[in-house]
Amino acid sequence: MNEPDPHPPHGVGPWPGGESTWPDDPRYDTELLAHGDTRNVVDQYRYWTMEAIVADLDTHRHSFHVAIENWQHDMNIGSIVRSANAFLAAEVHIIGKRRWNRRGAMVTDRYQHVRHHEDVAAFAAWADAASLPIIAIDNVDGAVALDRADLPKECVLLFGQEGPGLSDAAVGAASGVIEITQYGSTRSINASAAGAVVMYEWCRRWA
Repeated sequence: MNEPDPHPPHGVGPWPGGESTWPDDPRYDTELLAHGDTRNVVDQYRYWTMEAIVADLDTHRHSFHVAIENWQHDMNIGSIVRSANAFLAAEVHIIGKRRWNRRGAMVTDRYQHVRHHEDVAAFAAWADAASLPIIAIDNVDGAVALDRADLPKECVLLFGQEGPGLSDAAVGAASGVIEITQYGSTRSINASAAGAVVMYEWCRRWA
């Protein structure tokens, strides 16, 4: 049996000092304490169980939600979920196909609440019941530049897919449409990049 690497390339090795010095705290995972923690988590959560991390995040999640249309199994969805975790969104909503491309999420979906909606109508009904305005993100006619747009403290940020953007139904369900100002020759930026920009702007204003 190979000994655990005390200096892994990513994360931390076994708890220094051995088992006799392990913290007496139910949030800690004995397997991680014994073998090291190479997960992509901040130092505060090193050696914690996944359940303990989620429970702690739940005590201070932000009041914005993130929604993504999923009609084409877009690889950007996973990256948007990863950003939603990084900026501590309340919840992620997948609209359309139940299965979505998790590759870009880098397992961050384990720490993020994810809800599925069959279609835009079902999603819009949920948002209405939750009294959350839907803010669509797309560079369409009538969209307001992000730096000048109203970005409510409690809202759902709705993103489309790479290429087609948001569906007409999604734009129609929104109470506002925001676009990201660009300065180069490309018509649009990557969907996951757009997600990160808007989530950061929400945090800059409200976090």
